[in-house]
Amino acid sequence: MSDRSRPLAAADFNGLRTELRRFLGKRMSNAADADDLAQDAFVRWLGSTAAEQKSQDCPPRPLLFSIARNLLYDHWRRQQVRTGAGLVELDESASEADEALQTEGPLRMIEQQQRLHLLAEALEGLPAKRKQAFVLHKFDGLSQAAVAQRMGISLSMVEKHIASAMLHCRRHARSGLRSAGRCE
Repeated sequence: MSDRSRPLAAADFNGLRTELRRFLGKRMSNAADADDLAQDAFVRWLGSTAAEQKSQDCPPRPLLFSIARNLLYDHWRRQQVRTGAGLVELDESASEADEALQTEGPLRMIEQQQRLHLLAEALEGLPAKRKQAFVLHKFDGLSQAAVAQRMGISLSMVEKHIASAMLHCRRHARSGLRSAGRCE
């Protein structure tokens, strides 16, 4: 059996995990976020099909680190959007020249406002602890471990609160869209 086709031993797996955490830890200011991204990278890597891994024709390490790097870029982009960094202001003449912005802009803004209204309604229907866990994680950007620490509850309970809140919001959005005649 070649080195490329043999399954990973536990020692290899632990070594990869340590190496990946170190890689992400050097590039992120928050260790908990680095741990979250490492976990996401492993989940995506383990979820990739054997055909994808064979098409890469390489050991698992490069694919895993490629996934982690992409997740890191996505994380940085989300951070820029949250903080407003990297946004460019358009002057009025540039925005007037862009027809797509003029026609789609107002419609998208209305749709976005409707989604936000549905989300606000859904959040109002949540129990206090569930709402707090969801808001801290999704809007304030705290890791699940940080939410658990701040709220004084277990990580497992935070995971349950967030999953339940997401399901509630999704159901509320679907019912809101149906009542507005926008969903099948």
